[in-house]
Amino acid sequence: MSLLAQLFALWLVGRQPAQTLTCSRWGTPSGSGLFEDGDVIIGGLFNLHYMPPVKDQRFTLEPDNKPCTGLLNLPLQYIYAMVFALEEINHSSALLPGVKLGHHIHDGCALPAWEMQAALSLVGGDAPSCNSDQEGTEVGAGERRVPLIIGGSSSITAQILSRLLGPLSVPLVSYTASSPSLSDRRQYPNFFRTMASDIFQARAIARLAMKFNWTWVGAVVANNDYGLMAVKVFEEEIRGAAVCLSFVETLQRENIESDARRAALTIQASTAKVILIFTWYTDVMELFLQLEKLNVTDRQFLASEAWSTSRDLQQSTFSRKVARGVLGIAIRSSPLPGFGTFVRGLKPSLRPNDQFLKEFWEKEFGCSPGTAAAPSSSSLPPCNGTESLWDVENLFTDASQLRVTYNVYLAVYAAAHGLHSLLSCPPPGRNAACSLHAQIKPRELMEHLSKVNFTTPQGEAFYFQGADVTAKYDLLNWQSGPEGEVDLVLIGRVDGFDLHLNESAIQWSTGSSQVPISVCSESCPPGTRMATRKGEPICCFDCFPCADGQISNTTGSTQCDRCPSEFWSNAEHTACIPRQLDFLSFDETLGITLTAAAVSGVTMTTAVLVVFLYYRQTPMVRANNSELSFLLLLSLKLCFLCSLVFIGRPSAWSCRFQQAAFGISFVLCISCLQVKTIVVLAAFRSARPGAEALMRWFGPGQQRGSVCLFTSVQVVICIIWLSLSPPEPRPNLKIPGLQVTLECAMASVAGFSLVLGYIGLLGCTSLLLAFLARKLPDNFNEAKLITFSMLIFCAVWVAFVPAYVSSPGKYAVAVEIFAILASSYGLLFCIFAPKCFIILMRPEKNTKKHLMAR
Repeated sequence: MSLLAQLFALWLVGRQPAQTLTCSRWGTPSGSGLFEDGDVIIGGLFNLHYMPPVKDQRFTLEPDNKPCTGLLNLPLQYIYAMVFALEEINHSSALLPGVKLGHHIHDGCALPAWEMQAALSLVGGDAPSCNSDQEGTEVGAGERRVPLIIGGSSSITAQILSRLLGPLSVPLVSYTASSPSLSDRRQYPNFFRTMASDIFQARAIARLAMKFNWTWVGAVVANNDYGLMAVKVFEEEIRGAAVCLSFVETLQRENIESDARRAALTIQASTAKVILIFTWYTDVMELFLQLEKLNVTDRQFLASEAWSTSRDLQQSTFSRKVARGVLGIAIRSSPLPGFGTFVRGLKPSLRPNDQFLKEFWEKEFGCSPGTAAAPSSSSLPPCNGTESLWDVENLFTDASQLRVTYNVYLAVYAAAHGLHSLLSCPPPGRNAACSLHAQIKPRELMEHLSKVNFTTPQGEAFYFQGADVTAKYDLLNWQSGPEGEVDLVLIGRVDGFDLHLNESAIQWSTGSSQVPISVCSESCPPGTRMATRKGEPICCFDCFPCADGQISNTTGSTQCDRCPSEFWSNAEHTACIPRQLDFLSFDETLGITLTAAAVSGVTMTTAVLVVFLYYRQTPMVRANNSELSFLLLLSLKLCFLCSLVFIGRPSAWSCRFQQAAFGISFVLCISCLQVKTIVVLAAFRSARPGAEALMRWFGPGQQRGSVCLFTSVQVVICIIWLSLSPPEPRPNLKIPGLQVTLECAMASVAGFSLVLGYIGLLGCTSLLLAFLARKLPDNFNEAKLITFSMLIFCAVWVAFVPAYVSSPGKYAVAVEIFAILASSYGLLFCIFAPKCFIILMRPEKNTKKHLMAR
C-alpha cells in the first residue's frame, strides 16, 4: 500500500523536473506545522490562515511552500481541541491502552490545492528528499504514514480530498463539511463527518415555520449548492403543510452588492414578515446594510448555522437595527471539562517546537517567545516570560460555546474508537495493551470506523449512519442586552427529527413575546371556508361564509360540513343546533287572520241561514227547492269550519280529520249546486209540451238521494284512503331553515289526488250544467249565480295547485286554507248575496210573478 500511495500521488500531480542530484516530492509540506510522534499518527488539516502568499494561487495546481499569513483564532482553537482530545486518550486506561497516539497537523490556508498538498504528504510520508540513484526502488521506505485524516474544512475541500484519498481507502473525518452530497457512499466511501448534513437544518427551519404558523415566508439564499439545496429541502418539508414561499432571492459572491440590493427591495415589497437566510455571514452583512438603507426593520429573520453565531454581524450597528430577535440554527455546543484550562495554560516555553503557538504568541503579545531549544529569528523583542493567556479574551481562549471545536473533539474520539476496535484492544477493566500491528491498513480502519458505537466522556451516544451522525443543533435567539449589545440565548435544541423549544424565552423582532404573524391571507375564522385564488399559491386565499345548513367550527377550514337533517346551522355557522318545529298556529298573525276569516264566514253563513229560515215561505227562498238551499248553507258552514282544523299543531287525528272534512264538505256543497242546476234544467224542459213527466224524476226525494249519492262516493274514497295510508304528522326536513315545518305528510299521494279529483270532477260538471242553463228565460235564473260561483270555485282551485306545490312549510297549509275560504266565500256571495239583497232590500221583487217573469 505504501508504494501505491506514492505512485498515486506522483501520478496525480506529476514530478518537478530534477535540477540537482536530489529530488523533492511534490507532497512535501513546509516546516510549519504541529507534530507529535506516537505509535499511531493521526493527520489533521485546518485552515489556520486565510491570506495566501500569491493572490491568484487559489486554483494553482502546484502551490509553493511560502507560508500563509493572517492567523485566525478560532481554527487555532480547533487544532488544540484535537491535541487536547489526543492527550485525553493517551492518558486513558480504557481507550487504546498501551498505544500512544501522535499527530501531524498542517495548515491548509483555506486553499484546496494547499490541502491536497498537505494530505498527500500525510498519506505518503514526510521524507524530505530522495536520491536520484534510488529511482526504481520503493520510495520513502520506512516512512510514517497516517491511516486517517481529520480535515476537510469545507464541503468542496472535503469532496476533493475524499476523491483524492478514495483509491487509497484512507478515511477522511470532517468536522464542518455539511453538503448532503457527501452522504453518498458510492461516491465518497471513505468519508465520515461529525457535522450534520445541511438537510437537517433546512428541515428544522421548516418545522419552526410550521410550528409558529408562518405560512408566508421569503427566502434569500446563496447561489450555490448550499443555498439552493436548502430551498429545495425547505419546500419539500412544507409541502402539504399550507406554508408557501413568497419569493426566493439568490446572492452571488461576485455581485454581492447588486444582488443584496435587489434582495432588499424584494423583502421591502413583500408582505412576508419572516425571511429565511441561508448564506455566508459576509453576504448577510451586505444584505443587512442594504435593508438599513431602506429602513426595513420589521422582519423576523431565520438564520442558518453559517451566520447565526457570527460575532461580526452581532456587533455591527446596522444588524442591531435591522435584525432584532433573529431565530437561528447553530452547530450544537457542548462543554469540554478541562479544555478552557488547557488552552489558557498553553505556553511556548512548554511547547518549544509548536510553531502555531509561537505565531499566536507573537501576534497577541507583540514579543518573540524564543527559547534555548528554539531560538527566535523574529525581529520582535523577546518576551519576558510573564505573558499568560489567562488575561486574554478572544475566540481562541473562549471555551463557553464550543461548537466546531466539539466536532473536532468527536472526530478524534471516533478515530480512537475505530483504532481500538481494529487493534483488538481488551475490554475496559483488563490490564492489558492493544495488539499493535506493524502497520495499520487504512482500509481496515475505515471498516471499523463505520461501525463505532460509543459514549463520549460527556455521556453522549455516538455512532455513524453511513457518513453521517445524528443531527443535533442549538436553537439560538438574538436578544438585546442591557447596554445594547446582542446576546446569543439558547432557546431550544434539535435532536434528530425532534424539536425542543422554550417559546417563553424567545425575544421576537417586535421586541415583545408576541409571535410575529407572516401570512399571505389571514386564517378564515369559524363559520367560513377558504377558497384559493386562481393563479396564486395555496397560502393566498379568500374567506367565504358557509351556506345555510353548513358549518365550520375550526379556524382555516377548507370546506363547510353539512348539518344532519335534524339540525341546522346557527347564525354564525359555527355549530349545528336542533331545528325548531314550526306550524301554523292560532297565536301568529297569519293564523289569527285565517281564523278570523273562517269565523267570519261561519258567522255570515249563519246569518244567511237565519234570514232564509225567517223568510222560508217567500218565493225567493222556496224557489229551486229551499231544502237544497238550507243543505247548501249547512255545507258551506262546514267548509268554513273545516279550515280551522288545519290550524294548530298537527296530530294523528287532526291530519286524518282535516282532509276528510275538507273533501266531504266540499263534495256536499258542490253536490247541492249540481242538483240545483239539474232541477233548473229539468224545470225548464218540463215546461215544454209533452215533457211534464220529467220533473217526476227530480222530485225532492230524488234530489236528496242524488246529494247523498254524490257525497257517499267521497266518503268511501276518504274511508279507503284513511284506512290504508293516512297522512301523519311529520317534520318536513327537506325545507331549508332553522325552523322545520311539522306538517301532515301525505303517505299516499294517490288518495289525496282522488279526493281533489272527485271534487274537481263535480265542480266541472256543475260548471258545465250551470253554463248550459244560464240563458233560461226566467227573470231570476239561479243558474247564472251558480255559473259565476263555479267559475270562482274552479279558478281558485286551479290556482291552488301550483301555489300549494311552490309554498314552503306552513305556508302550504295557509294556501290550502286560503283556497277553502276563498272558494267558500265565492259560493256564499255569488249564490246567496243576490237573494238576500232582494229579500231584505227589495221585498217587492220577492214575488212569484216577478221571479217567473221573462
